[in-house]
Amino acid sequence: MIAVAKARPSERAQFIQKTYTHLAGAIGAFILVEFLLFQTGIAGALTKFVLGSRFSWLMILGAFSLLGWFSRGLAAKADEIGTQYAGLGIYVVAQALIFAPLLYIAKYFSDPTVIPTAAILTLLMFGGLTAIAFTTKTDFTFLGGILKIGGFVALGLILCSVLFGFTLGLLFSVVMVVFASAAILYDTSKVMHHYSSQQYVAASLELFASVALLFWYILRIVMTISSRR
Repeated sequence: MIAVAKARPSERAQFIQKTYTHLAGAIGAFILVEFLLFQTGIAGALTKFVLGSRFSWLMILGAFSLLGWFSRGLAAKADEIGTQYAGLGIYVVAQALIFAPLLYIAKYFSDPTVIPTAAILTLLMFGGLTAIAFTTKTDFTFLGGILKIGGFVALGLILCSVLFGFTLGLLFSVVMVVFASAAILYDTSKVMHHYSSQQYVAASLELFASVALLFWYILRIVMTISSRR
């Protein structure tokens, strides 16, 4: 397998174009699924389920983790394009489901500008981080170990907050935005240095996961600031 960074310039350019086209498609599909969840009332039902018991959130996180692991495994199969698309599709739907309660609360119990503001900030930050990753030509895959440790720490704090009933405040969300930003730099370098030119679907899934994480915590920050006005 020849990494994209070592491929011919034409293949590299084609890979980048396909990856970010599929990323845009995944974001569009995410928006469409969210629209359907809200229109059918599923988003409201999920919100009631999550708010009904703090342990219900653990069930959702557990199911999401399994689906995420399964879909990433499917998308990583470079020789089966149909399987790659299935993995990406499953992951997008899973993300839409886990986002539904947060977006429902943001839409109906927060300022109407909260979601658009968070979306614009996320796109601007993602664009800036992507530009840094490409223009500096630095291999940010050295961040992998740091992100793994940080990810376990963050997961542990989230689990403890659910089990013991305390709230992770604004500072945690700010730290997670920094974490997600580092993940975008890492993923952008990873797909260039460790993916082949045929793995553009899997590459778009990696980037979509980081964008979703960034959007999640930016939205939480905007919601917190809005509620304090």
